[in-house]
Amino acid sequence: MAQERWLNENQQRFWRLYVDVQHHLEGVLHRELLTGSGLSSAEFAVLVPLSETPAEKLRARDLCRELGWDRTRLSHLVARMQQRGLVRRSGCADDARGSVVELTHEGRRAITDAAPAHTDAVRRYLIDLLDDDEIATMTDVFQRVLEGLDPQRD
Repeated sequence: MAQERWLNENQQRFWRLYVDVQHHLEGVLHRELLTGSGLSSAEFAVLVPLSETPAEKLRARDLCRELGWDRTRLSHLVARMQQRGLVRRSGCADDARGSVVELTHEGRRAITDAAPAHTDAVRRYLIDLLDDDEIATMTDVFQRVLEGLDPQRD
C-alpha cells in the first residue's frame, strides 16, 4: 500500500495561497466586469473566443472545449445570452445534432465596450504586480501544470 504524501508546511502555504488568490481574483474581476459592463464573467468568457474567430462563430462543441465547460452549462448560458441579443444559436449545416453559436452585433458591441476596463482590471490586480521574469516563470509553470492535467491540450 502506498504511503500518503502530505504537503509540507511550505507546500501547504503555497497551495492555500494559490486557492485564495484564484478565488478572490475571479471574484473581483467578475464584480468589476458586471458593474462596468453588465456582462458576467461567464458571458465574457463566451464572447472572447467568438470575437477572436474570423467568422465570429463556433460550433458549440468547440466552444465547450475552448472554455472547459460541459454542454449543459454552455447551453443554458447561451440561451440567456440569446435572449439578451448577445449571441445567436443555429443548427450546424454538416451535423444535424450540432449547433453553432454566433456573435451578434450587440454581442460585438458588448465585448468591445467591456474589454478595455477588464484588461485594466487584469493589469491592476495581477500583471502590474509582477515583473517580466516573474511573468515568464509563472507562464512556464502554468503551462506545465496544464499539460499535466490534459496532455492532449494544444
